[in-house]
Amino acid sequence: MIVPFPIPGRRARGVASTSTTVAKILIIDDDEAFLKLLTRYASQRCPDLEVQTCDNPMQGLDAITADLELLLLDLEMPGMDGTKLLSYATAKGLSKHRIIILSGRDADYLHQCFPMGSCLAVLNKYETRQRAVLDMIFNSLQRKCCC
Repeated sequence: MIVPFPIPGRRARGVASTSTTVAKILIIDDDEAFLKLLTRYASQRCPDLEVQTCDNPMQGLDAITADLELLLLDLEMPGMDGTKLLSYATAKGLSKHRIIILSGRDADYLHQCFPMGSCLAVLNKYETRQRAVLDMIFNSLQRKCCC
């Protein structure tokens, strides 16, 4: 199921407005607890962006569009893993430099699967030090979208 998390003070989805469209982050992860945690975190770090989530990779396919500011994908999911979603997203026109792969695997394994340049970043989602990288990305997005 795709769940939009509206930003306080923002117009609701589907409501006509004369302003530009709201920049979006999409997070696809089958771990509902982690998905809620990351959604809250992203909403706090990027209050000017709409955060959408999906806990089912097959349903997430429809939400992947070329105009996403950022796509965060879990590597290990039933039905369709993050590697296939990465390929699908880039085939739909989303720049690989707007895609982050998240996993519980160690860094060496992740960097073997995703060599430098294959996406924006590959992060271990349980390692606290990796949050600094995510912070830099979210801060950059917030600056870009509010200016």
